[in-house]
Amino acid sequence: MNWEVEAPNVVTEARFRELVESGYSAEILCQESAHKKGPSYYGVWILRAVSADGVEKLLVTARTRTTHNDIKIREFKTITGVVSFLVGIGFSHADVPLEEGQRTAHKLIAPVKGSSD
Repeated sequence: MNWEVEAPNVVTEARFRELVESGYSAEILCQESAHKKGPSYYGVWILRAVSADGVEKLLVTARTRTTHNDIKIREFKTITGVVSFLVGIGFSHADVPLEEGQRTAHKLIAPVKGSSD
């Protein structure tokens, strides 16, 4: 199945990473306000890759052959999950909205040419 044609507004993690690396912003949307339980904060967050001209691609879970027709939005249930995902795709910080309906956007900064770690 060609997801760009059949489901043009959704992407899996690998494509999300490519889009963010190519200049799209990673937008975090809070779907359910965060609440503290023990040492962690729980809620529901989803992510979108957003181009400079406003094209949005919603992050969805990876699919298997048996469920390829099922598109499921990838939901993060903890702030730790959101932060871990962002760090995993190259971000060095995270601004996570805590109230339902809030959103924040993050953009990768291109590495400085000639710098080394």
